[in-house]
Amino acid sequence: MGIVDEIKAIMERDPAARNVFEALLYPSLHAILFHRLAHRLYKMNVPFFPRLINQFSRFLTGIDIHPGATIGKGLFIDHGTGVVIGETAELGNNITLYQGVTLGGTGKQRGKRHPTVEDDVLVGVGAKVLGAITLGKGSRIGGGAVVLKDVPPYTTAVGVPARVVAMRNGHNDENRRVENLPDPEGDMIDALQEKAEELEARLRQLLAEHTEQTHEVEHEHENIEQLDNRLEAMEARLERIEQGLGKLLLGNHSKNGAYYSKGGFYDPTLLEQEAAASVAYGI
Repeated sequence: MGIVDEIKAIMERDPAARNVFEALLYPSLHAILFHRLAHRLYKMNVPFFPRLINQFSRFLTGIDIHPGATIGKGLFIDHGTGVVIGETAELGNNITLYQGVTLGGTGKQRGKRHPTVEDDVLVGVGAKVLGAITLGKGSRIGGGAVVLKDVPPYTTAVGVPARVVAMRNGHNDENRRVENLPDPEGDMIDALQEKAEELEARLRQLLAEHTEQTHEVEHEHENIEQLDNRLEAMEARLERIEQGLGKLLLGNHSKNGAYYSKGGFYDPTLLEQEAAASVAYGI
């Protein structure tokens, strides 16, 4: 394979590339050319030199592609710094990777342990795709995602760990734009904020009801206290009446019709008037 497809990919997917001569300076193109040479020697079981070429390429471009990785045509690695592609990774055609992407393995087992990336896949900035999983044709991986499971064709996966949040048909390229990717974390935060506002409003309502009930209880306590005071007054009055009646009954009758006791003279008429007044005033 020549470099025509890679140059074409750069011109189509990066508006900053103004002409072919600028495209020839892209580290993505250099890394792919070095990889093709290293991969050919790797397949021939040539020792040492594939790794030497890989190290030189990584030093020059900042892109680390293992000599054993299989890469189709039309790969575009935008900016490229920090991109890592593992030994058993398999990449199809017309794939776009942004800086910081890792197509890595999990564990130390031998054999297939790196991702398979089918045609027309886009992997966003800093995404980590780990293990022997498959990114289906035309799928999109959001920036910063950590992908640990297969992603179906023509879907968008975002988050940590990544989950599918959107599906599209194979002819709609509008979802290639980053601003059109769904934002489930943002939606979740909005939902939590809305719920928090509802709970805060409910709490204010409960506090208002509690304050009102407290005022009612305080008012009832005041009424009870007033009733207690009236009851005490009635008891004191009744006690005085009982004392007067007792003295009246134990006293001696005098000439003027009053009763005499050790405490003095008591007029029965006055005692009856005092008792009637107590009943009239409710005390």
